[in-house]
Amino acid sequence: MKKILFIICSLVCANAFSQILSSNIEKKTLALGEVDQLVIKIDNLSNQKVSAAAKNELLPFHFEEIKDSIGQNQNLYERRIEFAVFEEGKFTIPELEFKVGDKILKTIPYEIEVINTAQKGDQINDIMNNKEVKLEVKDYWELYKFYILAALAVIALIVAIIMFVKWGRKSKDSPVVATNQTLKELDSLKKKKYIESGDYRAFYVELIDISRKFITKQYGLPADVLLTDDLIDLMKKNNTISQENEKVVENVFLRGDLVKFAKTFPDNVTMEKDFADIKDFVKRSSKDIEFENLRKDA
Repeated sequence: MKKILFIICSLVCANAFSQILSSNIEKKTLALGEVDQLVIKIDNLSNQKVSAAAKNELLPFHFEEIKDSIGQNQNLYERRIEFAVFEEGKFTIPELEFKVGDKILKTIPYEIEVINTAQKGDQINDIMNNKEVKLEVKDYWELYKFYILAALAVIALIVAIIMFVKWGRKSKDSPVVATNQTLKELDSLKKKKYIESGDYRAFYVELIDISRKFITKQYGLPADVLLTDDLIDLMKKNNTISQENEKVVENVFLRGDLVKFAKTFPDNVTMEKDFADIKDFVKRSSKDIEFENLRKDA
């Protein structure tokens, strides 16, 4: 009997001092642009620090965050997020991670269905009958002159771009120019001190954006439009980038995706290493270009 009472007391004490995470979504079916609210609470904090994605960066793509309020005292952390979705379909809010001391707590995932209420069988009737009007040439000109002028402007712009690419950019497209420009952008990123301040999401977003633009310009790969997995497959099939540089891009880009969706929380040492690896990759890229040119000439 004493053992049973001891076990019950131990369980009660453990539950009394452990953190409890709860979450609640106001609505699971929304109209286009309708505002919904997600509430996350963590009880029994005992003055422990809570780490999570920064304000307005917790929810994934498709969820437009309108308001993100965070409140915390000695024992309670509460976060209320108001959001809207502007596309039809079913979207998932994945598990969201919150770090309390050394413990990782996760919310349950939620599936949100977004519908266009205007397509729910509503009948739209004309106010009055249509009336046929005969148009002359000048009437058509007044109706469509802006489209015609815009089309002419687009054609002129295309011609200008072709001429610029053909005659005006040869010297600017050299590997050395692309390398130096990217190194300057990396130095500017370093000066923002994202690593020192612990703003890992902003750091990885800008680091990967700079890297994608560089790969697109230096290697001619569409890195600025491809998903990470597709880009990695293309690099391996294309064989333009060396295996050492491919490994750097793969490691940093995959980690950046996890950070973006609050799946991991990198420390300062990891961020410093990723920054240094990307910088070395940029410096080494000219050797890849030289090898590729030799291969083409062979």
